[in-house]
Amino acid sequence: MAEFLIIGGYSGAGRSEAAKCLEDLGWFVIDNLPTELVSKVAELALVKGSATSNIALVVGAGSPEATIKEIDHLGDRKTLNVRTLFLTANIETLIKRYEETRRRHPFKDGDGLAEKIKSEIDELKELRGFADIELDTTDLNVHDLSSRLAELFTIESTATTLQTRIVSFGFKHGVPKDVDLLLDCRFLPNPHWEENLRELTGEDTQVREFLLQKQISIQFLTHLESMLQLIMPAYQDEGKSYLSLAIGCTGGKHRSVVIANELKGVLNSLGFGASVSHRDIEK
Repeated sequence: MAEFLIIGGYSGAGRSEAAKCLEDLGWFVIDNLPTELVSKVAELALVKGSATSNIALVVGAGSPEATIKEIDHLGDRKTLNVRTLFLTANIETLIKRYEETRRRHPFKDGDGLAEKIKSEIDELKELRGFADIELDTTDLNVHDLSSRLAELFTIESTATTLQTRIVSFGFKHGVPKDVDLLLDCRFLPNPHWEENLRELTGEDTQVREFLLQKQISIQFLTHLESMLQLIMPAYQDEGKSYLSLAIGCTGGKHRSVVIANELKGVLNSLGFGASVSHRDIEK
């Protein structure tokens, strides 16, 4: 089955950088493709014997309604697996990026740069809500963006099942922006108050055993497994291809790390490939 990825997003949020990253991953990428040509490219990809089966199309700031219509049309083709990626960033970051590069913003509505950006954000509201995957690039440099895209779109790991990314974090360092589900495990016993565990992390056996010997931790994981057994197949049946799950504790060093690692095992046992990262473990 051919893989088709539509990349949209705010001007300055990283669409062109995403295109370069996907090319490095082996995708056939067309940047700034006019919306009316999307179906034509799909027809070429579906020609029998075509060597191109992973195609990414970066759509510009044209009509979002037309883009959504084209994506719907592509989704009707049973030989295509169509996904949509939408790149965002906060207004302050978008302004800074344009000022640093001295590029002109392509959006016509609005007198100044900030007004043009706000107008574009409003214009793309429906397309953003339509996307399968949203990626906030506010705090990502080029290398971070490349790593995130590799997690999602490495060709060898492209699967027909729902892909899941788990990230542990600390609430005192801020909540991750681009997640679908967020769980708070600050109610669990805190290893920080155990002198022999304070300098360790959730990757250490002593911390893991400390938490998983507690009845409340066992109950929490049991209920989470039941929830995932319910929602993962339902998400997949609805056509969702990617799910991001964030687990938070106070500092992101102990409890959230242990729970995130345990959930990866749970998801793998359920047949849903999961990757895990620990955002704040070194802080």
